[in-house]
Amino acid sequence: MVGRRALIALTTATALLAGVAAAAAQQPIGLDALTRIDQLPRFRPSVAVGSVSSFDRSGGNDDGFSGKYSFVRKESGGLVIADLQGPGVVYRIWTPTPTSDPVEFYFDGEATPRLTVPFRDLFTGKTFPFLAPVSGIGAGGFYTYVPLAYARSLKILVKAEKVQFYQINYATYPGGTAIESYAGSEAATARFRADLDRAQRLVAATGADPAAGVAATRAPLKTTRFDGALAPGQTLTLFSSTRPGRVTGLRLGPARAFAGKARDLVLNVYWDGAKTPAIAGPVGDLFGYSFGQPATRSLLVGTVDDTNYLYFPMPFASSARIELVSERTDGPPIEVHAEIVTSDVGRAADEGALYAVWHRERETIKGQPFTWLDVKGRGHAVAFFLQAQGTEAGAVPTFFEGDDEATIDSTLAAHGTGSEDFFNGGWYDVPGRWEDRVSLPFSGCLDFKRHLGRTGGYRLLLGDAYVFGESLKVTIEHGPRDNAVAADYTGVAFLYAERPPEGVAALAPLAERRVVDLPATVFTPGWTMPIHSWSWTNASLSKEADKINDHEVRYLSFKAKDKEVFGPHYLSLICELPASGRYRVSFEAVEGPTQGQVQLFRNEVAQGEPVDLYFEVRRQGARHTLGELDLEEGQNRVMLKVVGKNERSTAHGLDLYRLVFEKLP
Repeated sequence: MVGRRALIALTTATALLAGVAAAAAQQPIGLDALTRIDQLPRFRPSVAVGSVSSFDRSGGNDDGFSGKYSFVRKESGGLVIADLQGPGVVYRIWTPTPTSDPVEFYFDGEATPRLTVPFRDLFTGKTFPFLAPVSGIGAGGFYTYVPLAYARSLKILVKAEKVQFYQINYATYPGGTAIESYAGSEAATARFRADLDRAQRLVAATGADPAAGVAATRAPLKTTRFDGALAPGQTLTLFSSTRPGRVTGLRLGPARAFAGKARDLVLNVYWDGAKTPAIAGPVGDLFGYSFGQPATRSLLVGTVDDTNYLYFPMPFASSARIELVSERTDGPPIEVHAEIVTSDVGRAADEGALYAVWHRERETIKGQPFTWLDVKGRGHAVAFFLQAQGTEAGAVPTFFEGDDEATIDSTLAAHGTGSEDFFNGGWYDVPGRWEDRVSLPFSGCLDFKRHLGRTGGYRLLLGDAYVFGESLKVTIEHGPRDNAVAADYTGVAFLYAERPPEGVAALAPLAERRVVDLPATVFTPGWTMPIHSWSWTNASLSKEADKINDHEVRYLSFKAKDKEVFGPHYLSLICELPASGRYRVSFEAVEGPTQGQVQLFRNEVAQGEPVDLYFEVRRQGARHTLGELDLEEGQNRVMLKVVGKNERSTAHGLDLYRLVFEKLP
């Protein structure tokens, strides 16, 4: 062990943990597939998993806008959005466009629906059985993970003339599987209600160790605590065992110590004497960081109270080793604190080992989607993370218009409707929707920063896990058509597999992992940009869109007259920068006969010469340099003042189109 000597304290606790042997006959189906986290490693009994969605069958981007592809068929009184043959279970329903139209669920060929609910009430969390937090709303999307089982068939019909975006994920089980169809709210069994209550309590406790809440039998748990210092170029062994067992929880902190863009601190996990790690990747990315910063708080992976956590059960047959590696060449050691929760219950024959695949395409390949996973073997995928960055800051992130696809055993099983849709979101760059960091139990938005060209998301797949017997390929497009929009994508996929999955490449070298900031940070105030303040008197702000030279220009319009209380009229903007340093500040504005002279200020000191925006007719102006500023990583207040006007101008206007920051060497 390297660094100062590690202090390892073993404490024994008892908690409710499902014993694998005792539950061998119990298969994770229905609510068990959602709540029995202890059974997550077990191979699934389903013969097929799939999805019904509104994706554009022509290959375009009409994934629900027109409703052309948003149904399986039309029937008298409505649109059939799914017609499934059982025995099976619907595990997930998602949409960003719910309505008040009734949704009818017909089980096992019945002539009248057993369940009728207004479409929106599937997600509000108040209508049985679609209760919060198993059903919910967030990041622009509406979702429910309440399983709906059907013994023979399930038809879902929306009584409406038009449906827009939707996705339904389901699993089909072998004929003869003992599945009881959902009985309806009034006839729901006591067991179903108890299981649903257990699911609600489990999901509500997101961020806490779920082991105690998922157990059916008692088994001893041990917590191994580690404290040590990780020096540059060194390796720490956080945990090691030479006997069968399973890791039920890994907590690693402080989370801030693993922040940063270098991706030079790596977590390696080895099972059963393997020479190559089953889990290998930059520490932050494996815990759901977004471009170097903690960003996730999900049911099974994320960060809470400055501690990273991983609660996927990790069984092993003979041995395990968890290592933390520093690939830094200099700098001080970092203090590391870890807790590894384990059980002596070894990996069973019907369980897979946990693997994590980190993959980056610094430049996505034109004409080909980004590949999360392309593996052979047997298992099931249970989580996906994506950090996505375009090539142009401030632009509409059209790279995020792409669809996800899952090809299972050489058959296309799931085709999505848009990148944020895969993560249960909707409508990126729209206030109140996919515009900010949002963490939910099963999914979330890692961030959305148009001015940095960045976004990303995560999703856990529990009941809706992608189960494969021979092969699995999961991809996501970059762009609305033909994968034509260049981007920088970094993905992490977690899966359980019978043996080391074929086709997984080794972790990329350090030089190919680092987060790369775009050369410029570009704010577009006419869309969305935080504003600190503007003149106290005699001034107004509005957002406008004009057609100038056949090009629509959207801008923030600042109009001023007479005098301001403390001098020239001003506009103070909040500008988030990706790194500390000196920046050249430029702007683009609409020039015209009502525009003033604009100057950059800091602490009431001018930082450059005034820029005269007067022109005899309105036009989209060129980029003008305002000056240079020393700015910090994160939020900065930047002040523009309208210090005067051209003698021919009729007003002190500023129609701001773009504000640009270029980091200087």
